[in-house]
Amino acid sequence: MEAMIAETAHPQFMWLAGAILLATYLMIFSEVCHRSNVAIIGAVVMVGCGTMFGFYSQEQAMQALDGNTLLLLAGMMMVVVVMLRSTGGFEYLAIKIAKLSGGDPRRLLIYLTLAVSVISMILDNVTTVLIFAPLTVLITRILTINPMPYLMAEAMLSNIGGAATLVGDPPNLMIGSAGNIPFVEFFIHMAPMVAVIWIATTLLLLILFRKQLSSENPMTLLDLDETRAITDPAGLKRGLFALAVVIVLFFVHHRIHLYPSYVAFVGVSIAMLLNRPAPEPLFGKVEWSVLIFFAGLFILVGGVEASGLLDLIGHQLAAAAQDPEQLLIACLLLMWVSALISAMVDNIPFTVAMIPIITGLESSGVNITPLWWALAIGVGLGGNGSHIGATANIICISESERCGIPEARITPIAWLKIGIPAMLSGLMISSAAHLLFFSYFA
Repeated sequence: MEAMIAETAHPQFMWLAGAILLATYLMIFSEVCHRSNVAIIGAVVMVGCGTMFGFYSQEQAMQALDGNTLLLLAGMMMVVVVMLRSTGGFEYLAIKIAKLSGGDPRRLLIYLTLAVSVISMILDNVTTVLIFAPLTVLITRILTINPMPYLMAEAMLSNIGGAATLVGDPPNLMIGSAGNIPFVEFFIHMAPMVAVIWIATTLLLLILFRKQLSSENPMTLLDLDETRAITDPAGLKRGLFALAVVIVLFFVHHRIHLYPSYVAFVGVSIAMLLNRPAPEPLFGKVEWSVLIFFAGLFILVGGVEASGLLDLIGHQLAAAAQDPEQLLIACLLLMWVSALISAMVDNIPFTVAMIPIITGLESSGVNITPLWWALAIGVGLGGNGSHIGATANIICISESERCGIPEARITPIAWLKIGIPAMLSGLMISSAAHLLFFSYFA
């Protein structure tokens, strides 16, 4: 791997790959055409230029496709969005949550985001958002309020909640494996900081969305009967059984060495055996545009990685950590740079690039323990910076577009106005935590 990087890491390749990625992102943010179309075009250009100049082959592009993530999304869409949605189970839960909130939009946001954040600590945050995004649209329809603030808040706080545990986000699992960090140790180092960030971000969102969340006249919901919402009780029970199997396996998949995508398709198989759905509606309702968008992004980021750009950034950060007296500064620098990069590209390739660099520093006598925490919180918070910074964001944006409410649509600019302050506030809190308790992190 190092030999390949050394061979291809020429500045002109880095500039070319970076320019292609930047041009693609500018087209996505400008919305001149749909993001999935842009991702395909960008991927084709990246592979074409990489093949022409010899820094990125078609084989490398295929390897850059994260099949685990793509199949996880497809599998959970089939189980949750297709099979359970038609039973009325979501409507039942939506009415229950709406009643619990008392019709107060602000209380509803706190309840939903708290549930999403806690569940994201246990399950993958992508799975959590796949379940809650359509549910949120149903709740807001009942309350006749705009779902946009709730969808954005759920995506952002699921990213934050997932940063607290070893299994909440894929980069955490990679970091824990590379650093030999047990689940409990990861939790006690990250959870207190994440809890403070969660509270601060929730308060910030309540302020930023104060106009949309005004509740001068809370609605009366006592006339709604949730028991009438269920249209297929038998199908609901069978679907919930399949989902329960998936959730149980998600708890232990890392211990029994099962990919999350395989776990998702275990649930799909059980649901298919029990419900025997017709293939056309099952596969027709899968959000293929979302899957194609992520496939294109994976290929694009793979080209940037193959050009040596991510590796160069990683080595520059590692150089700052060589001096023990500058270790705190190196941690803060790693945290902020990883967050900024994760706001623009998928955090998994950057984490993969940083892990061997950080582990290599240990042989030079550097205490790499605080670097792991800085990397974990940086890539976790960075996903909030832009609408394409995390998988959960795209899922919520797709749901906002599918619901058919014009004012609910989340544009790239609308996300930046909320996401950048949320990301920066989280980074400032985590920076203060490192400054005050660096000996604890070290």
